[in-house]
Amino acid sequence: MIRKVGVIGAGTIGTGLTELLSEHGIDVIVTDKNQEILDKAKENLIHNFDKAIEKFGITDSEKKLYLSKVTYTMDKTKFKDVDLLIEAVDEIMELKKEIFMEMDKICKEEILFATSTSTLSITELGAATSRADKIIGLHMTHPVVKRDLVQIIRGLKTSDQTFNEAKAFVEQIGKTGIQVFESPGYVTVRLMMPLINEAIRLVNEGVASAEDIDTAMKLGFDFPYGPLEMADRMGLDSVLRVMEMLFKEYGEVRYRPALMVKKLVNAGHLGEKTNEGFFKYENGERI
Repeated sequence: MIRKVGVIGAGTIGTGLTELLSEHGIDVIVTDKNQEILDKAKENLIHNFDKAIEKFGITDSEKKLYLSKVTYTMDKTKFKDVDLLIEAVDEIMELKKEIFMEMDKICKEEILFATSTSTLSITELGAATSRADKIIGLHMTHPVVKRDLVQIIRGLKTSDQTFNEAKAFVEQIGKTGIQVFESPGYVTVRLMMPLINEAIRLVNEGVASAEDIDTAMKLGFDFPYGPLEMADRMGLDSVLRVMEMLFKEYGEVRYRPALMVKKLVNAGHLGEKTNEGFFKYENGERI
């Protein structure tokens, strides 16, 4: 049974993880590269709980209890007693390696290291540590609290015991895990990126508006978000980086990023996190 989790990365996925874990009675320690990011993450977490109160999803007492489970800190030595480490930073291999190498020296030898990566090699990340058999991918889709799926990704040296422990943890937090063997993009990203890319091309070609394209997918196929809002919420810079990686790995035109996403990223319109992408946002809500 996992009682304390360390989360490295306080962005969208990290905050979603923190919310989910605290709601399941798990103590969470969160860190990132500076205090400003941590302060913003705490603000976002409180906002998420306030929204849940408004919708009668939780009570004010529950909010206080969940917040008491979370510690934000710049002191990584506080991670020495966690039962599981989850990394949730940007999709940059060298950055993730640096984090795992550093935490390998701080955390207990027996604990698992999990990465939220949607594209990168679990095997390569594991090779940067002394615990390659204890490295696994736990990829959750946004919004983490609402989506039941977790892709449990095995690297070349990931042991059966590590997989079984990861699957038990996924079930502990009320999710359903599927076993995935390492391949760039895994299952969901390989399926979703061509859809997002084509939706962007439709906007660029003037076939339909962003609003109407998303409406078509929500009403026609029961998507909770259309592909363009999904891209906004993932972060258009992240979408671009993932597409470029998939295009490099597979060399297939379906993964070549549409020009429009590059223009938006260059303009600093990164989606929800900058309050503007294909749509505009305020406090995480579309306006």
